[in-house]
Amino acid sequence: MSKGLQFYSTNLTAANQSFHEALLKGQAPDKGLYMPVNIPKIPAKEIESFKDMDYWEIAYRVTRRFLEGEIPDDVLMSITRDSYNYEVPLEHVIGRKYVMRLDRGPTASFKDFAARMMGRLMQYYLKAGNRRLLILTATSGDTGSAVANAFYGLDNIDIVVLFPKAEVTDRQRKQMTTLGKNVKVLALDAKFDDCQAMVKQAFADPSLDYLQLSSANSINIGRLIPQTVYYFYAYAKLALPGEKIIFSVPSGNFGDMMGGMLAMMMGLPVSRFIIATNENDEFPNYLISGKYNKIEPSCNCISSAMNVGHPSNLARLIALYGGMMDEKGNILRAADMEQMRKDIWSTRVTDEETRNTIGHAWKQWKLLLEPHGSVGFTGLMKYTGEHETPPDAGRLCVSLETAHPAKFPDEIQKITGIVPPPPPSLQGIDHKPEFFAYLPNHYPDFRSWLVENYKTDQ
Repeated sequence: MSKGLQFYSTNLTAANQSFHEALLKGQAPDKGLYMPVNIPKIPAKEIESFKDMDYWEIAYRVTRRFLEGEIPDDVLMSITRDSYNYEVPLEHVIGRKYVMRLDRGPTASFKDFAARMMGRLMQYYLKAGNRRLLILTATSGDTGSAVANAFYGLDNIDIVVLFPKAEVTDRQRKQMTTLGKNVKVLALDAKFDDCQAMVKQAFADPSLDYLQLSSANSINIGRLIPQTVYYFYAYAKLALPGEKIIFSVPSGNFGDMMGGMLAMMMGLPVSRFIIATNENDEFPNYLISGKYNKIEPSCNCISSAMNVGHPSNLARLIALYGGMMDEKGNILRAADMEQMRKDIWSTRVTDEETRNTIGHAWKQWKLLLEPHGSVGFTGLMKYTGEHETPPDAGRLCVSLETAHPAKFPDEIQKITGIVPPPPPSLQGIDHKPEFFAYLPNHYPDFRSWLVENYKTDQ
């Protein structure tokens, strides 16, 4: 029996698992998502002590609350030190408003924070058990490149990435398709939700059990736990003693948001979460009405990584507030909507508003945003406009910038007149050869491709 925390499935019919079992399974056998049975707490004094720590050390202190008894402390410390060897800027904008730039990792995306630590944890457990996994992951933009980069060249792990061929930028695609080795990439004539549904169907297909499938999407609890850390980091570096913080989170599949919600439940002094979506506004509508309706097909917006018509992680959010949602989006038990509305404010941001904010932020403050970060910052400005007098009143607010502007050079240039210089991870990528295959949006074809490409002993 594991000495660590236990994790339950949001569909409530699968057995509880230890962290490493939940990590390697990805999705629970009953198609639910794993959540901690008990959310560990961090005392306020300890959170204040993070102020003078490097990011990797805060990551060790926070994630250890979930992993104690699962992995030796010295191994966990080595993993966090290795995973987080880049800066995490907190850029001042105006008054007490900041932008946290989560775009300085190896693929210039916030997904690096989860993928790098998750890959190293998986590798540790697989080597210890002499096991091998085939990782399936669907991406709407940045997940695929971050996961492919984090798992690239690792022993014991193969990875397959599925993406909607018409809804990622050239640079996002090339970050996945120029790697090779243990990384294979499939372009589907489909939406992100279709790619994600195909991955989930493969997990539930007993004829593929021999492949030892797992996930690196945010359906995997191993993605969420590392994402709690940057909320603690921002608070520790910026907050005054006893102060509460407002976070604005641009949201698509809601994994980023769930990392923040877990941080708040662990004791982080959060006043409110602003959840900003693009025109896929199923969540803002749900928060208002209490009735959930998926958007099928999802809307294609310039904030492409957020083109999600049914966020998987809503099942976790609803579970956090005492409700139950199945994998198809049916609410089987209502959540505590009154408390949810106290903790969360949500808004829909159109493409026009996204572009206007990019232009205004650059002209007014020389703040360079890309479409996803612009959705988050637009949400923050909408919220503070409604809830503060004057709009730049002195509450501490942090908006998350989730990708590097150089991933969207054409859009940024049209709006601001400048071409954002690419970070090291994007330099030279435009000229590298690509390796990927096309598949129709048809599960039997995907299943046949898996069987053909991964012929192991059955």
